[in-house]
Amino acid sequence: MARLKRVMVLILVLFLIVGCDQTTKSVAQSQLRNAEPISLFNNVVLFKYAENPGAFLSLGAGLSPTAQQWIFTVLVSLVLLALLIYILKNLQRMPFMVLIALALFLGGGLGNLIDRLVNDGRVIDFMNIGIGNLRTGVFNVADMSLMAGLAVMAFFGFRSHDTTP
Repeated sequence: MARLKRVMVLILVLFLIVGCDQTTKSVAQSQLRNAEPISLFNNVVLFKYAENPGAFLSLGAGLSPTAQQWIFTVLVSLVLLALLIYILKNLQRMPFMVLIALALFLGGGLGNLIDRLVNDGRVIDFMNIGIGNLRTGVFNVADMSLMAGLAVMAFFGFRSHDTTP
C-alpha cells in the first residue's frame, strides 16, 4: 500500500505543477503578450510576457534551431523519461522528501517541455522580481518548481531516513 500512496503523491504533484504552470502561461499569453508590464510593490514584482528559445536565463538561445530542438526537446525528453523511470524503480526505498523533490523537478521539466512542443521550441516566461537593477531573469511556474525541487533535494536529499509519517 505504501507504493500506491507514493505513486498517488507523484501523480498529484505532477498534475498540480503542470496544471498551474500551463494555466498561468495561458493567462500570460492572453493578458500580457501585447500589454505593458504589470508592476506590483513598486516594481519588486513585474509581470511581462517573454518567449525564451533557450534554457535558464536564455542560455543556448543563440544556438541554431536544430541544435535547440535536439538539446531542449529531444535530450530533455530523454532525461525526464530517465528521471521518471528512476523514481518509479526506487519509489519505495527513497526518502519521502526526495520523492517530493524529484516530483517537483519532473513537473517543472514537463511544464517547460510542453511549451517547447506547442510553441515552436519556445518557453513562455512572465515573472520577474528584484529591486532596482538587481533583478532575476524572466521566469515561470515551471522554473519555480525546478528550483524548489533542487532546494528540497539540497535540504533533505542527504538524510538517510524516511520522513514519511
